[in-house]
Amino acid sequence: MNEDHHTVHLGKILRKMFDGDVPAPLPRRLVELLQALAARDKRGPPTSDMKDRLIAFLPNLRAFAFSLCGQHDRADDLVQETLLKAWSHLDSFQEGTNLRAWLFTILRNTFITEMRRRRREVEDADGKNAEGLSVAPAQQGHIDMQDVRKALALLPPRQREALVLVGAVGMSYDETAEITKCAVGTVKSRVNRARSRLAQLLGVDSAQAFGPDFATSAVPDRIANTQ
Repeated sequence: MNEDHHTVHLGKILRKMFDGDVPAPLPRRLVELLQALAARDKRGPPTSDMKDRLIAFLPNLRAFAFSLCGQHDRADDLVQETLLKAWSHLDSFQEGTNLRAWLFTILRNTFITEMRRRRREVEDADGKNAEGLSVAPAQQGHIDMQDVRKALALLPPRQREALVLVGAVGMSYDETAEITKCAVGTVKSRVNRARSRLAQLLGVDSAQAFGPDFATSAVPDRIANTQ
């Protein structure tokens, strides 16, 4: 994707990037898992409805999982574990509340637990691990998708997570705060710092080169609703 960096919209870049990064179609094992769970469940018609709703969220879940671990097979394993946990705890989900946020919270917690178990989780809240690393500046005033992908990987984990949830998935600040268990102000700060760091890594003049605040302007065309 080559657009003038003074008019490009970061939210659109991220959504397009993650749409392209996550292989299609959906892995049969994920769909078949939900079908098997629904078939064994004794709760009747509502179970079938929940199966369809979970299937509808699979693309978003896979994109978020991939943003966390960076590997397609591992991302699908993470989604599978999320589905199993969600199904086994359906009784704790309150109908009418935010199903998408509930699922993303389970996925995120599953990932963090796995990382802690493997002793690989590295907290870099101040971005110190990313300092000194850079990608080649955008050529001839353009931003290339591959450059954004490389720069995104250099962001501190918490900043990248917030940026992906808000920019790529289309979550609101409130939803992102609910998922990441932090204040809305913290989410806004992380997103702003992430945009500024991306601007620095990509060699553009400022974070404003990415366009308006996609957390608010992207609301009408979100990928999925909150039910």
